[in-house]
Amino acid sequence: MADFDLVIFDWDGTLMDSVAQIVRSVKAAAQDLDVPEPSDAAARDIIGLGLPEAMRVLFPQVPEAERLALRQRYAHHFVAGTGGRSQPFAGAETLLQALRGQGRQLAVATGKTRIGLDRVLGDTGWQDYFAATRCADETASKPDPLMLRELLIELDVPVGRALMIGDTTYDLAMAEAIGMASIGVTYGVHAPERLLAHAPLALCDSVDALAVRLASL
Repeated sequence: MADFDLVIFDWDGTLMDSVAQIVRSVKAAAQDLDVPEPSDAAARDIIGLGLPEAMRVLFPQVPEAERLALRQRYAHHFVAGTGGRSQPFAGAETLLQALRGQGRQLAVATGKTRIGLDRVLGDTGWQDYFAATRCADETASKPDPLMLRELLIELDVPVGRALMIGDTTYDLAMAEAIGMASIGVTYGVHAPERLLAHAPLALCDSVDALAVRLASL
């Protein structure tokens, strides 16, 4: 880790095991408004995008006003924990503690809304681990790299000293777009071959493997 002062994490599918809850909430929202439900695979694939962008991908045939209602129903079901609540991946907090103990700055770049991220940071008690966070509703959605640029400016870190970690092509593509190093994790959403297309330093199949890989850099 000698080359990296800043480690930026995606949230859903990277630090938080929330994929099933997101998929259930998307499908419940579709049921509420009597529109065709997306498949589980389709609902998984949009995780990481901002919610407006995700709904446009999943429901292209639906008018914009109805997509707004879908977003509202999705948020309702997610907050209510429809079908069960997500939990941090095993070892995630230990990893954050270790990185902070090494003097690294940590940040979050997520497709969640600010309200959603602040809620889960409060639930986990993880607020103090992160020097800065960016959410899709306060900047451009992934894979646009704007949220990464904003984090670099806020924390005064050059791109060559930062590392992005995520489970989707949206994460790795935005890092690639500005020449930021990345690591992909395969325990989240997108398949390894999709992640490899964006030239990550490594792929890791668990949080423990990620910790080992980070220690070897």
